[in-house]
Amino acid sequence: MAQKSNKPDLVTTGIVAENRRARFDYEIIDTLEAGIMLTGTEVKSLRSGRAQIAESYASPERGELWLINAHIPEYLQANRFNHEERRPRKLLVSRKQLAKLDQEVSRAGNTIVPLKLYFNDRGIAKLLIGLGKGKKSFDKRETEKARDWNREKARLLKHG
Repeated sequence: MAQKSNKPDLVTTGIVAENRRARFDYEIIDTLEAGIMLTGTEVKSLRSGRAQIAESYASPERGELWLINAHIPEYLQANRFNHEERRPRKLLVSRKQLAKLDQEVSRAGNTIVPLKLYFNDRGIAKLLIGLGKGKKSFDKRETEKARDWNREKARLLKHG
């Protein structure tokens, strides 16, 4: 009989946090994978699978791209060497990509929304960001109608 260890399950690859609300609130025009600069305690906290990117956004400032308001909880074993939970984190994109994003954001209604925070197959933390245009309330209702219809259609076909 195999014993279960007391250690928590660590995420080495795969999704850590997902912003499911983003695709409902924004019409995603383009997506881009960006690296993210983290401290050691932030990586350890992410590996334990706890992070929230629902209220966060990315902003091009001072020639760099920053992730604002993402919540990575403190790593409990780190005592005084811990990180701030909601500090701005630098995103790593090429100059060409940054210039394109900056140009798109300067247009009215566009914003950079984080979609997924994950570890790639090499175990490196990455952030999938999307260039989004805010949806109006009638667009959201249309999305909800389409989703409900697809759900109903699948149910009818299954029982059909």
